[in-house]
Amino acid sequence: MPHLALYTFGVLKSPLADPAPLTREFYDIGEAVYQKISQHPGYLARAEAADGDRGMLFEADWGAWGEFAVPTWYDKGRTVETTALAATLSLWTDLRPAFDAVYTGLHREALNRRYDWFERTGHPNYVCWWVSDGVIPTWRDGVSRLEHLHDHGSVPHAFTFHHSFAPEGTRTTPNTGSTVNPRRIYGADQ
Repeated sequence: MPHLALYTFGVLKSPLADPAPLTREFYDIGEAVYQKISQHPGYLARAEAADGDRGMLFEADWGAWGEFAVPTWYDKGRTVETTALAATLSLWTDLRPAFDAVYTGLHREALNRRYDWFERTGHPNYVCWWVSDGVIPTWRDGVSRLEHLHDHGSVPHAFTFHHSFAPEGTRTTPNTGSTVNPRRIYGADQ
């Protein structure tokens, strides 16, 4: 059975190493969000550095998730002191559990504050795609799909929650049973 891969990418207003209150707040909220999401039904796994060092992204050992990569539009630092990005790569059993995890609870609260921490880049900040059972998506897969989404819009190869596709490629929408509207949170197609 296919699984849903979800890659997120955002350019922070200040480097991760910045001791400013907003950066610390982002880190604190991020840790709580990760913990909560990892307990969400339908969550399978996320890319984590083998040594657990959250400040070391480009040089870390990501195991089966591959070498860390970023979209071509990211133009900030790549060292522990200068890196100004937040990225996640995760696997889900299906579209609905991922949608629910993103648009409810702590993650929803963080989304409401995203422009306190992130720059508006004009690029999509997440992408979904289907992988075969047993396949671990890589960071390069996520970057490639995000760039494809930016260039071509939502298609079965790379899509958003708002314009999603089933594993066989037919258009679908997550059946959440709630009134959460991703268009209101992210804008028209993000």
